[in-house]
Formats: sequence, C-alpha cells, structure tokens
Amino acid sequence: MNIPKKQKRYCPKCKKHTLHDVKKVGSGKKKSILAQGQRRFKRKMKGFGSFPKSNPKDRAKPTKKLDLRYKCSICKKEHMVGKGFRVKKFEFKK
Repeated sequence: MNIPKKQKRYCPKCKKHTLHDVKKVGSGKKKSILAQGQRRFKRKMKGFGSFPKSNPKDRAKPTKKLDLRYKCSICKKEHMVGKGFRVKKFEFKK
C-alpha cells in the first residue's frame, strides 16, 4: 500500500482542511497491569486445568495493526482517523 507523505485532510482543531504530515505508528504495547475485572476473571479461572487454552497453530493473525497519525502543518496538532488497519506491505510515496 502506497500513501503520500503529505495529505490535505480535515483538522478538527482548525476546523478546516489543511496540509497534514502522515506518520506511521504501530499499535502500542499491551498493558502489563490488568483491569480489575480481568484480574478477577483470571483468579476465578485459575482452578480450571484447561484454561487458558493455547492458540492453535496457523490461527494467529497474519499481520499487525497499523495506525496513521496526521499532524496539521498549521496548528501542529496530531490526530488519528479510525482504529487502524491490517496491511502486509506499507510504504510512503516518494
């Protein structure tokens, strides 16, 4: 997938279409501290021998999710659009 390094997009801060710099960002690391509900669930399931079930081979996702950050050239505010997408090959147009 080829995407231009500079795009004209809507800036929510300026409230108009401006030129944006596009930056590739991977999805962040998983939090080591779990939420209270998840800690409670793990504690409850500790007694079950078959839990957690391992992920079968060839069932894992083929690619990581990719996020694009857009930085406004006028107000320098960065924002994202959408939740990210999966793509095997990604590069910026020259």
